Amino acid sequence: MNKGILVYAEVTSDCYLHTVVFELSNKALELSAKLDNAPVMALLLIKPDLINEYKEAFQKSGFDKVFYVVDERFSKYTTDLFATAAIQAIEQINPEIMLIGATCQGRDLAPRISTALHTGLTADCTGLDIDEKGKFAATRPTFGGQLMATILSKNSPQMATVRPKVFKPSPMDVVRDTAFIKLSVNLTNFVSRTEILELSKKIVNEINTLDSAEIIVAGGRGMKNSEGFGLIKQLADKLGGTIAASRVAVEMGLAPQEIQIGQTGKTVSPKLYIACGISGALQHTIGMNCSKKIIAINTDKDAPIFGICDYGMIGDAFEIIPKLIKML
Repeated sequence: MNKGILVYAEVTSDCYLHTVVFELSNKALELSAKLDNAPVMALLLIKPDLINEYKEAFQKSGFDKVFYVVDERFSKYTTDLFATAAIQAIEQINPEIMLIGATCQGRDLAPRISTALHTGLTADCTGLDIDEKGKFAATRPTFGGQLMATILSKNSPQMATVRPKVFKPSPMDVVRDTAFIKLSVNLTNFVSRTEILELSKKIVNEINTLDSAEIIVAGGRGMKNSEGFGLIKQLADKLGGTIAASRVAVEMGLAPQEIQIGQTGKTVSPKLYIACGISGALQHTIGMNCSKKIIAINTDKDAPIFGICDYGMIGDAFEIIPKLIKML
């Protein structure tokens, strides 16, 4: 076994390395330090003539080795093609740990890899560590987000998927003399069962800006109605930010599911997160607790959100938010 940590380097439909790759590489460097500096590696499936475009990014983010497979058909992601190639490549690399971003592609690919390799997979992790026995320990919410479970895998590679924005990205200053190793896999007789006819993006401003927003104003049950979410929108506009919602607010019909933050929604890490009328249950906070500054507005002084926020305002959001808007 290669005593290394392998990161699946996802390439987007626009031919960019997904940002989650660098978030995972940063965490892999932390884990490596607890495994006698085990190598941090990447697996890249790309179409011809692209490898040189990515070399500098890998070299500056701490990767010791990058294994890549080239095929013209990798220009568009399809489940069976990428799974077939990835499984063969991983069998050659034989890593101890494998990390995959819990993107749409990663969530589709990871279980197929783990099934083929007869190993466990811990999905949607919020924490990764090495325990006192040197075993990979993956932590995720369980029982509807009421508890956090740390899971150990009996087999190798020990696999986990991690949502984008859970970990901080590599600062791009961990420069390594990265080795780029081309692998050969057998796709000669491969016939895909699916074909991508068209890719289209859903154009909704709040959805498209949420991932990269530096300021997010989120509403929960306490915002009560459309008037409450109107106030949130006004505050977000004044701050140059965007809006989001808790699961309860979505279930109340106050906001679309696409802007839901939390275990069953998005994970974000803005510079400023303002939680309005949100109690701060674990299901929500695991989606925003990496925010640099958190401000909470809630009538309940014992609400869990006050346990993680930097600044708290105890009071009615319908009174506080208009005053903030006027002040701004």
